[in-house]
Amino acid sequence: MSRPVLELVDVVRAYPGSPPVHALDQVNLTVTSGEWVAIIGPSGSGKSTLLNLMGALDKPTAGTVRVDGHDLRDLDDAELSALRGSSLGFVFQSFHLLHHLTALENVATALMYRGIPTAERRDRAAEALRRVGLGHRVGHRPSQLSGGESQRVAIARALVGEPALLLADEPTGNLDTRTGEEILTLFDELHDDGATLILITHDDEIARTAPRRVHIRDGRVTPHAEVLQ
Repeated sequence: MSRPVLELVDVVRAYPGSPPVHALDQVNLTVTSGEWVAIIGPSGSGKSTLLNLMGALDKPTAGTVRVDGHDLRDLDDAELSALRGSSLGFVFQSFHLLHHLTALENVATALMYRGIPTAERRDRAAEALRRVGLGHRVGHRPSQLSGGESQRVAIARALVGEPALLLADEPTGNLDTRTGEEILTLFDELHDDGATLILITHDDEIARTAPRRVHIRDGRVTPHAEVLQ
């Protein structure tokens, strides 16, 4: 039986004000190991706040958020940082690659603080790049890569630590349509290989590539929001 990798139970995230602003209000969501879920909503719907909670970058005002079995309320800042490093992989719209490093070195940086020897970090980075179809570009710097290749490097960097959950925030936003479709195909292949993925998007067409879709609006998961293919 698949285990929960992410659990949100009656989650509220409110910010001070008169009255307080509820960015999330009574959100319930469970994602189990091996799932690929798209979370879709318009600008201002609460997607970014939800991403911050799922990524252990913030804590709820009320309710429970568990990431890989860890209740965020029980963790201090150092423990939250350790959780992000061990259990989560992040892919963003902007690739956030270090321009003075090669693709191999960019991916290997994700393992720097785990006490892994340099040779092993490089071997694992090379394998991650092969996994995303860039085994032939390990020595290239970001300026020598296309946008799609740069995003593949970012995905390899997110995967190299074998995270329990991969979070992708508008990962095709800076790519042309054809290249974006290639990245979504790659996510489908990673899902087939057993990766657990959450894709954040405002685009219904992109969300339709995921087997499960969850709609959010005005800080709430909307009625009949979950769609399973």
